[in-house]
Amino acid sequence: MACECESQIFSLSWPTFLTAVDWTNSHHRRSVAASLVQGVYTLEDDRHRNRQCPDALAPPWWHSFNFRLVQILIDSHDVSHFGAVFEFVNYSYYHQAPAGQRPPQYVIAFRGTIPKAGNRKEDFKLDIHLAVNDLQKSSRFQTGLETASQTGLEYGTVWLAGHSLGSSLALSDKVELGLRLAGSLVVTAVVAGGGAREIDPFVALSTWVPYLFINRSDPICSEYAGYFKHREDMEAIGAGRIGKVATKNSIRSILSSREASHLLPSAYLTLNGAAAASVREAHGICQWWRHDLELEYKYYQHN
Repeated sequence: MACECESQIFSLSWPTFLTAVDWTNSHHRRSVAASLVQGVYTLEDDRHRNRQCPDALAPPWWHSFNFRLVQILIDSHDVSHFGAVFEFVNYSYYHQAPAGQRPPQYVIAFRGTIPKAGNRKEDFKLDIHLAVNDLQKSSRFQTGLETASQTGLEYGTVWLAGHSLGSSLALSDKVELGLRLAGSLVVTAVVAGGGAREIDPFVALSTWVPYLFINRSDPICSEYAGYFKHREDMEAIGAGRIGKVATKNSIRSILSSREASHLLPSAYLTLNGAAAASVREAHGICQWWRHDLELEYKYYQHN
């Protein structure tokens, strides 16, 4: 299920409160990341409908936040656009901002499934890869991983942003995630640099603290919340050590594609408790650039 914004036109759907982006504000960062992912959805819609500049609808989704499109990630099977690399172009602002308060220099964004003619075959095939936990064998995963690794090695800090299926493309033992928007949205990531080295997969994943944004009414992704709540309950009854061992074994299996990929050691969980009229609304990306969300926050740390 795609649940991209129903209106591809930026002026009708954009986060209107973002007249000026405060990069120290978590709501602003989340909204910009969601908008860039929507830009990838619209980029593919432009391709599918053969909309060329000046009629293309996608550019405002990144130009409005001082980003430029530097690369399109293309599926080798159906030539669809499944991702894009964006560069922040307000260089003076970037270099003048204090460390820790800067916008991302680069963002790599991935869209989710589009159940429409021309997209559904390869998108659904990727959904099956995800369901049987061998997503890493797909060409999109390999393309995304290579792009993230190369961009990170060259430029340092890189955000990865993905919605729905697209968020799963960000999971790799070579990519150290700083923000992973599960199900309904996004992620940021820092690509690990350095030469080839032996790393315990569990140790590597334990350093990741993804930010998971989930709607409670979303049946597709709400299992993330249940997973971390179960972990917390195990700790409360004194069975935390058992839970830690199980989690460690599960994490090892993730990287060898033998276990459910939602088992993560730690996370900042953000839950949207607002009622949704449909699964499409609960899973949709548009909600994540609204400023009036009813949010709950929880930090789960694996020690």
